Amino acid sequence: MYLYNTATRKKDEFIPQNPQNVTMYCCGPTVYNFAHIGNLRTYIFEDLLSRTIRLRHPLTHVMNVTDVGHLVSDADDGEDKMELGAAREGKSAWDIAKFYEEKFWADYDALHCTRPTVVSRATQHIKEMIALVKTLEDKGYTYRTSDGIYYDTSKFDRYDALVGHARISGLQGGARVEMSDEKRNPTDFALWKFSPKDKKRQMEWDSPWGVGFPGWHVECSAMAMKYLGSTLDIHCGGIDHVTIHHTNEIAQSEAATGNKYVNYWVHGEFLILRSGKMSKSGGTFVTLDVLKEKGYEPLAYRYLCLGAHYRTQLEFSYESMDSAAKSLKNLRALCVQVKKDAAAPAETEKSKTWKDKFTAAMEDDLNAPKALALTWEAVRSAELSADEKLDFLTFADSILALDLFREEEAPKADIPADIQSLLDARAAARKAKDWKKSDELRDALAQAGYLVKDTPQGQQVEKK
Repeated sequence: MYLYNTATRKKDEFIPQNPQNVTMYCCGPTVYNFAHIGNLRTYIFEDLLSRTIRLRHPLTHVMNVTDVGHLVSDADDGEDKMELGAAREGKSAWDIAKFYEEKFWADYDALHCTRPTVVSRATQHIKEMIALVKTLEDKGYTYRTSDGIYYDTSKFDRYDALVGHARISGLQGGARVEMSDEKRNPTDFALWKFSPKDKKRQMEWDSPWGVGFPGWHVECSAMAMKYLGSTLDIHCGGIDHVTIHHTNEIAQSEAATGNKYVNYWVHGEFLILRSGKMSKSGGTFVTLDVLKEKGYEPLAYRYLCLGAHYRTQLEFSYESMDSAAKSLKNLRALCVQVKKDAAAPAETEKSKTWKDKFTAAMEDDLNAPKALALTWEAVRSAELSADEKLDFLTFADSILALDLFREEEAPKADIPADIQSLLDARAAARKAKDWKKSDELRDALAQAGYLVKDTPQGQQVEKK
């Protein structure tokens, strides 16, 4: 298997530390608002990765849930996201976290993403975060300002390892209204923030440095290393996390342990609107509920995402959603017909060859577009029997997770009860292979002004 490694800027062969337990950490949601479909695209690519890894190896997949407040920007400035959500909706920060986490998992499940092995909530790991900050303090990597404990990036000589020196040099200091002059370097970041003296926060904890709350970056390092050890096989997230969040994770983790933090950094690209990046802070975001309200099933969105490589930007439009929904419907109809024609799935040399081609595509840096194209080829192939096709399609759907054998419900016309009775009687006649009665009932329906069409999904009726 080969994965594009952000740290090396090339596709690297994936060699796990322990083939019997691959370790993977994925940055999860900050639960102060709904996840938008751009966020969800990242979880879909991570699900493809998890399913592909499991073809060959057991996997321990950890995802955090940031249910403790952190500031609205990466630069230690602005307002707290959880407090903002609480003020917006007139609820407690704890209630906000619970509500939006439950909604996140509903969306996650609807997209057929496999649940992580461990879900790690930030509020349940404050002790581990404090311990990590204390280790960094003991090793001389921190300093205190009037608003928090900061990491001194000048003391870590690999700070630019993930993104390169030029990009790090271009970063500007945070535009904090007060205390900005206390940061020693523009790239220094908060490990622990002190609660403001003039008001009480809803989420705050005692620490060796005073009452406060953890910095965002320290959360992921503390939880990842608690469950997966000091060196992870894979760390995933969105491309927007590379320059600051993941760079800071490396700095604090490796300074604390002396070990390499992550072997393979894997990042997904943005979903974009024609007007630019989808963003919660900018108010330009579409949720899965919005798609459902417009008549799209969640798996049509998953199909759309599978059609573009995870490392390429994907432009969202309702025209592309229409196309994805239609393609998924057509693919399912072909798969349903294969299942009806087949006696049972049969693995043969032919079907195994197709499965190997599919696996090779997914193991080549998750080439889902190629794997999806192979699925279309296989379902239409003249060289495969129905039983062989069923074997391949069952395997392909274990990775694509598109519910390929779901039968579409026939659209129901608004028809009177007496006409429905005739339709039910005709369906029963067809089931009993009483073709004479079926034809008579069809004629009776036609005389009443209703045309009946027989489809693989059953009778479809329309008024003349």
